Order: sequence, then C-alpha cells, then structure tokens
Amino acid sequence: MTFESENLLQKIKEAPVDPGCYIYKNSDGKIIYIGKAKNIRNRIKSYFLKGHSKDTKTKVLVTNIADVEFIVTHSEVEALILENTLIKKHKPKYNISLRDDKTFPYVRITNEPFPQVYVTRKLIKDDSLYFGPYTDAKSLKETIRIIKTLFTVRSCKYKLSEETIKKGKIKLCMDYHIKKCEGPCRGLVSADDYEKMISKVIAFLRGKTSEVIEFFNEKMEKASKGLEFENAAIFRDHINILQNYSRRQSVELNDFIDRDFINIIIESGDGCAVVFRVRQGKLIGRDSFFLDGVTNYETPEIMRNFLQQYYSKAKFVPLEILVNVVPEEESVLKKWLTETRSGKVTICRPERGEKVRLLKMAEKNARIQLQEYLLKKSAKPDYIPKSLKKLQEDLSLPKLPHRIEAFDISNISGKFAVASLVTFINAKPRKSEYRRFKIKTVKCIDDFAMMAEVIKRRYTRLIKEKKNFPDLILIDGGKGQLSSVKFVMSSLQLDDISVVGLAKRLEELYLPDSNEPILLPRDSTALILLRRIRDEAHRFAIAYHRKLRKRGGITSRLDDIPGLGKSKKQELWKYFKTISRMGSASVEDLCEVNGIGKKLSHTIWEYLHS
Repeated sequence: MTFESENLLQKIKEAPVDPGCYIYKNSDGKIIYIGKAKNIRNRIKSYFLKGHSKDTKTKVLVTNIADVEFIVTHSEVEALILENTLIKKHKPKYNISLRDDKTFPYVRITNEPFPQVYVTRKLIKDDSLYFGPYTDAKSLKETIRIIKTLFTVRSCKYKLSEETIKKGKIKLCMDYHIKKCEGPCRGLVSADDYEKMISKVIAFLRGKTSEVIEFFNEKMEKASKGLEFENAAIFRDHINILQNYSRRQSVELNDFIDRDFINIIIESGDGCAVVFRVRQGKLIGRDSFFLDGVTNYETPEIMRNFLQQYYSKAKFVPLEILVNVVPEEESVLKKWLTETRSGKVTICRPERGEKVRLLKMAEKNARIQLQEYLLKKSAKPDYIPKSLKKLQEDLSLPKLPHRIEAFDISNISGKFAVASLVTFINAKPRKSEYRRFKIKTVKCIDDFAMMAEVIKRRYTRLIKEKKNFPDLILIDGGKGQLSSVKFVMSSLQLDDISVVGLAKRLEELYLPDSNEPILLPRDSTALILLRRIRDEAHRFAIAYHRKLRKRGGITSRLDDIPGLGKSKKQELWKYFKTISRMGSASVEDLCEVNGIGKKLSHTIWEYLHS
C-alpha cells in the first residue's frame, strides 16, 4: 500500500460524521466527483466496502479516487444546496446528473407599485425580495396558502402605475368580489395601505408572527369599534391561523451581497484559516490555508497577516469580510482593501443572526482541516507530538513515550470484574490493539490484586510472543495500584518500563520512586494527554462491564436452580420473556414450557418465591 492510499484511508476513518459535501479528486488533484451526505463518514465509507454492490460508473470512480475533501454544513438541506452550487462550478466528470437553480423555488416579492407575491424558480437581480430556497414543496405550498388566506395580495400580472389606474381600463376580477383582493387596479386601495400590508407579508416570511398578529389585532379592534362585526370576525380568524401556525419558516433573505467569511483557529502551534466565499447570496466554495510560524503571535495579528497576504493575491475583494477575530490595524486594512476594490469594504465580527451561523460553520470546517493537517504531520516518521515531549520532560522519563498502554478496572461489589487495556501510539489511539480481560483469580473486592493479575497476564504473554513493550504504562489510581503493578513488573524483570499512576480526585501523578505526587497545571498538554488516555481506558472498561452485567443479570437468578440446564432456561425465557412473569406464573403455567415437568416446575416456583 502506498503512502497516498494510506493517507486516503486515514482521511476516510477520520471523516466528520456531520452533514455536508465530500469532494473526490484524482492523482492530478482534479475534482472528479462531488456528493452530499447526511453523515459524511458513513457515506464515503460505503464507496470502499468490499462486497458492496456498485454500478459500473461507481466502480470506475473508486479506481480513480486519490484524495477526498469535506465541507461540513448545518443540515442535509444545506448540503444539497451546496452540492448543487459546487457541481455547477466545477462540473466533475463522474457526477451523473447536474442540478440547476430550477431545483429550488423561492418566494418573490416584486419591486414595483402594488407588489406581487408568488413562487418562482428564476432569480432576477432587479431589487425584488427573494425568500428561500425552499426544498420542501409541502412547506412552500402551506406558506403560500396562508399568505393568500391572510393577505389581499393581488394575483394579476398587470403593470400597475398611476396612469393605468386613472385610465380605468383594467376590470375588477373575481378576487375582488370574493374579498381576496382590494382592487388596486381601480385605485380602491391606496399605495401606502398596500405597502403596509406587504410589509407584514415580509414579516411573516421572516418568521415574525407576533408582529403580524399585532397588525391584525389592530384591524380587528378598529372593525369592532366601527360595528363591522363581520370584518372583525375575519381578522379574529386570521389571528387564530397565525397562532396555530407553529412551524416557523427557517428561510433566508437573498440579498445578493458578496461576502467572505473567515475563521482562523490555532492549535498546538499550528493554524488553519478557512474562507467561505459567498457570492450573490450563495455559498460557492471554501478555501483553506495552513499557517506556519504562528506560535509567538496573538490571533488578531495572525488575522491581519492572513488578510494582507490573502487579498494581495485574490482577484476579487468582496463588499463585506466577516471574521471570528477583529484584526490588528483594522482601519489600515480597510483603507487598503477599499483601494484594491475601488469601492467600500467593511471588516467586522458579527454578533447575531445568519452571519454568526455561517461563521461557526467556517470554524467547524477549520477544525476538521487542522486535525487532518496534524494527522498528516503525525504520519511522518520524524514527527513527535509536543504533548509527548512535554510528558517526557515533566515525568523525567528515560525515553520518549511513543507507545503508552493504560489499564483500568471495573466491577460492582466484586461482581463481573473486568479490566481494559488501551494503546496510544504517538499520542493517537490504536484501537486495533485495545484489549479487555475478565478477572479470573480474584473473587473479592480487591482492585490492587485485580490490577496485578491483569498486568501479569498481559506482559507474560508479550514475553512469550516476543512482541513490543510499551514505553510507558499508565495506571488509573494512586500509590496502592502503582505498588502492585511495580511488584509484578519486577517479578517479570521488566523494571526498565516506566509506570505512572493518575489519581482521579486531584489529578495527581504518582511515580514508583517518589512518595510525593506530581501536580501539573490543569492546562498542561502532558496532563491533558494522560487524562484523555485514562478516560478512554475507563470508557472501554465500563462498556465491557455493562455488557457482561447485562448478560449475567438475565441468567443469574436461574443459575442456582437444581435440574435447570441451559436449554431449559432458554425455553423459560422464550416462553415468559421476563423474570417477573415467571414469578407470577403458577406451577401449572410453568408446566406448559417445553421440557419443564411437574417436579421441576415445583422446584422453580419455590425458588422464585423463596
């Protein structure tokens, strides 16, 4: 297997489990396929599973995949919209069907006197308002139905102006007579009143139902005071419709503004910047950049340097640049960018709304990109994680702890006692080398003896099989557990392997040759690594213990009944399903079970009622 294929396999294993898009590339770095998924990791794994049925195109695609990238979104619907945009932009070879804007309808409010409100699949840059896209046709139909019920918006397509209204050439249609329209074509409603109504349509589409309810409340009270009780009843019904309209429409206003969303994160001396490019209200792509030499800089200065370098090479500067950290020398940057763009440019950190949501989405992608970058570095033979260097330094270890094995014991009052072993190599979990043990020789509550048993079994086996030993053994516990382990290691002549105990209560570290614990700062990278390994060992032990406890709890109450073997116990479970039903059964009921005679049924009944 080549380094490239190993890298691709590792990317697939570490892929996000979020909704989003995945982008396959060939060996030349060219995009060959773009897809969307509810769970990215599960979806891309399905391409490479053996025995999975694949069509001819998919088989050819898989043979050409050399790399994969991901763009995480907040929902599968957003992934669908993004997939559509990316496919149109890149036109990948292996995408079977290309979608266009006709896939997604919008609600359009026209920019004209007495505006129209209707559904369209075509976006025109004419200062009309667009709400959407809507991917749920049922939801869109419900929205339009409520608008037509609540508001007297004209349905005609006439171009209404003062001149055409004065001429009176347009006849009143049926909508006017059934009170679905107020007759703007004949000047029967003023432009101001119509615009006020349209403003409430916009409020409704934005989800501001309380504002619309208040509008109809005012109209109802006015009609009631004027003794127009029929109209007042109509407005009351409108209010009831709004109050019952529980599902708020989560759609966006498409304002056609060009924006860049930039999020920079720093971790372990490395940095990653992600740029989301939004053009004409659409997210059209993502750029990611890894930043070197950021260790000694604050994030605002890193942001300033990045903006300066990025936009000195960029062919286009947008109207708005939204960042997670306001850069140093912001005013100088804005002046420079304004000159580059030949138009005003703003740089800001949003505090609320849709812009914050998109910026957080950029942050999520930045974290995934940085983790992937660090993973690549760790795959290099000469890469040493800083946490391991710090661990060696803080514990004065004779050698770097590349391989760490950690143990944990789990039991309840000595029952179903188990132990876990987890292995970390270069500060990364190696799950293929996890092991679990049933405690065999210790029958009482004695964690020290249980730990000693597991340690002896583990390393006796490694000696026989002549396998690699760890550089460091991590024990969940204090001096007592550590002494038990050290005694066993000495008996096996493995004193050269370092051992450390991590006590839970104060996160104290214990070494065999020291009576005093070591207290590291809570934010120490060495302590964080040890806690992570200890917690993983605990999780693995608890999972095994629960499994055994669940299995043991089913049969333990029947185990001591004389004459009741395994097959008869299975018949009892098959017939009664639960212990409580067995206890409620009579001797005659028990006799109904296959293989259970009268004598045995008496024995079972007496045991369950003793």
